[in-house]
Amino acid sequence: MENLAKHIDFILELDKLKTVKRKTMVLADNNRQENSAEHSWHIALMAQALVEYADEEIALDRVVSMLLIHDVVEIDAGDVFAFAHADEHSEQEQKEIAAANRIFGLLPAQQAQQFIALWLEFEQAQTADARFAKAMDRVLPVFQNMSNQGGSWSKHGVTKSQVIDRNIYLQKSAPKLWQYVLEQIELAVQNGWLKEA
Repeated sequence: MENLAKHIDFILELDKLKTVKRKTMVLADNNRQENSAEHSWHIALMAQALVEYADEEIALDRVVSMLLIHDVVEIDAGDVFAFAHADEHSEQEQKEIAAANRIFGLLPAQQAQQFIALWLEFEQAQTADARFAKAMDRVLPVFQNMSNQGGSWSKHGVTKSQVIDRNIYLQKSAPKLWQYVLEQIELAVQNGWLKEA
């Protein structure tokens, strides 16, 4: 029963992820801010729908697990805008490491280590599974912003090169999706939703 108490503590802690707001807007709900919990659910399901576009051999169950846990650290660290200054991202990285140790540390020791290892694998994006997971995390906002006349891109003055750089994992992990995204980015520039720079 000691492990059950730890599991319940972890499960209840996860509820806090629903309060972490992102810059991406939910068109279907009057353009309110998306929260990190629903983002994680969305990309996990999206990865299952788009798995046929993976160009490398991947283990879909591992990809989905990565996507479901990758933002748990935002419970403590908060969300940082994808296109924030590099200094903010460096600071965020340190906050997230501490958060991973604390939050996953609520679990029994062996399971905690498994979750931390999976989270780190996602962050480092050195494996085929992690690259595809990272690509899914990065490409969903492209779909969302394109369907919302630029959405958060327009609101925050995001540039073409920023979106290309952000989605570079697609180039190796899902080349057909990469080509589609490049076409969408050009369309966004033409429509004035992304700056040309």
